[in-house]
Amino acid sequence: MTLTYKRVLLKLSGESLMGPRGFGIDSSRLQHYAAEIQSLVGLGVEVAVVIGGGNIYRGLQAEESGIERVQGDYMGMLATIINGIALQGALEKAGAFVRLISAIEMKEVAEPYIRRRAIRHLEKGRVVIFSGGTGSPYFTTDTTAALRANEIGADILLKGTRVDGIYSADPERDPAATKYDKLSFRNVISEDLNVMDMTAFTLCRENGVPIIVFDINESGNLIKIVQGEELGTLVS
Repeated sequence: MTLTYKRVLLKLSGESLMGPRGFGIDSSRLQHYAAEIQSLVGLGVEVAVVIGGGNIYRGLQAEESGIERVQGDYMGMLATIINGIALQGALEKAGAFVRLISAIEMKEVAEPYIRRRAIRHLEKGRVVIFSGGTGSPYFTTDTTAALRANEIGADILLKGTRVDGIYSADPERDPAATKYDKLSFRNVISEDLNVMDMTAFTLCRENGVPIIVFDINESGNLIKIVQGEELGTLVS
């Protein structure tokens, strides 16, 4: 079997874990993601994952609650560690070997981030979950995903969302929105297509890491992408 992408970084939002609940972690959604990731491992794909924390706490909520932005960002980073632990458990139940890595030292729960060690885990067929953001405030998990994808030499950054690609407007609000199959980084930035933040896009553009935005909730999409099928929107 020919694989178009041998090493991938999958970015999942914390909100994607909520499912229909509107908060917290939906067990059926968690198991779905674990099964999708494990299907890639079964093909011999090296998989790293960055997951957000928006289902528990977003740093940007801090202003509304009167919490200082920096403190709020750290709270959001801790939320990503909670989600990372949940995903680790679901993946292990699905039969995967997993290493949870945190940018914030928490040795009883996760390994500290050491680039060479993370790459070695991938080479040994282990799923690597990067949690704790970058370890610094003012950076989103999109930026974390772009940074880690570059650091580990990922062939592609896969951003799993609720919709099947990038649109000219929010397709859940605007029925006239049109879907893009392919975009350049220049197009995304000039048209201000708000799918990932500009820091993440810039990191990927400067280092030649393409991005595919796709529907993660459709079973089998991950396998189709790594086998070269054109799904979602490719930004390169």
